[in-house]
Amino acid sequence: MTEPTPSRVRIGVLWFAITLAIITYVDRVCISQAAPAMQAELGLSKMQMGYAFTAFGWAYALFEIPGGWLGDRIGPRRVLMRVVGMWSIFTVATGWAWNLASLVVCRFLFGVGEAGCFPNIAKAFTNWFPVIERVKAQGILWLSARWGGAFTPLIVGWMLATGGEGKFGLGIHYKWVFLMFGLCGIVWAVLFFRWFRDHPKDHPEVNAGELARIGDTSHAGDHAMPWGKLIASRTVWALWGQYFFMSYSWYFYITWFPTYLKESFVDLSDLHRALLACVPLFFGGLGSLACGLCSGMIDRKLQSTAKTRRLLGFVGMALAGLMLLISIQLHLPLAAVLAIGMAAFFSDLSLPGSWGACMDVGGRHTGALSGSMNMIGNAGGAVAPMAVPLVLKATGDNWSINIGLFAVSYFIGAICWLFIDSDERLHE
Repeated sequence: MTEPTPSRVRIGVLWFAITLAIITYVDRVCISQAAPAMQAELGLSKMQMGYAFTAFGWAYALFEIPGGWLGDRIGPRRVLMRVVGMWSIFTVATGWAWNLASLVVCRFLFGVGEAGCFPNIAKAFTNWFPVIERVKAQGILWLSARWGGAFTPLIVGWMLATGGEGKFGLGIHYKWVFLMFGLCGIVWAVLFFRWFRDHPKDHPEVNAGELARIGDTSHAGDHAMPWGKLIASRTVWALWGQYFFMSYSWYFYITWFPTYLKESFVDLSDLHRALLACVPLFFGGLGSLACGLCSGMIDRKLQSTAKTRRLLGFVGMALAGLMLLISIQLHLPLAAVLAIGMAAFFSDLSLPGSWGACMDVGGRHTGALSGSMNMIGNAGGAVAPMAVPLVLKATGDNWSINIGLFAVSYFIGAICWLFIDSDERLHE
């Protein structure tokens, strides 16, 4: 009796993850483009706007472990439906904030919702993809996330810009932009909950051939947070460290980068600035895709997945820091932004490997481990939006000092990769 042709339902899982990654970054990044209009309407200073940025970062960091652990306990289907619905509601509410306090509360609760996203996608990938396909899936996922964020400034800039001589835009008030983006997330949550199942064997469209291809990805046993193993593991500490320093630098691209463009290159039009604001996340997406596509080839050459992750992580973050230092020396807008874009490209060579290492090392604790890594990383992301205006104030609005600090952060992250061994297993 011939084996049935394997179904490919897991590709549907990947498509849901891709669309969610896009929605996640669209909802997250749109505030950076809307920030000047929000500051003007609500009467907020740079420092006060920084409070709103960092409120999201701290909430996102603090609720990563609970969100990931909950996915380990009750499955990503129920968790993702709830958290996507929650953050979509507070995406809408952001547009209707009437003062600093209400804006900070909305961004904090928005961050609470988004905290459950990527750990539960990692958990879903652990359940639905064989080991050999996981980094490629993560590469495609992060390409989508970055490109969702890359084109958001352009889309939002076009929606917000008023028409007139030499200008092209819809002139929509920013509150309607937040409403439209929030509704997209609610639609996704409903469709996902109806279609997705936590395990391939429970999905009616999965046949025996695909189950054989995926293998046994069920993880029986206690899902309690293995704090002792986490704290005792050098690999876990290094994963936490590299993600902290990578995120500290990365948050510049999704918070203060449009402001940097506006203040550093005053002769640029709004449309040109919106186009340039797309560059770091666009290049970052290419870096994630390149990692996903080349990891298998490097695995075969080195005969070690752990060595591949370490190589791409170290080289990528070291080159990211170098490109930021080069960008400081460039005074033409396009040249400086392309250098920053290359920094994002090299930085994201490490990204799929970070999450792949969490899946390899974590096993049945994937949600908790990836949540803890993302928590520590986004603590770095929460520090950055507040540090930027403080450094600007102390240095007379010198953006070069901030960019130099981001480069140093990348170099420290590269060093952390030297101590990561993704062959380690928490669940054995």
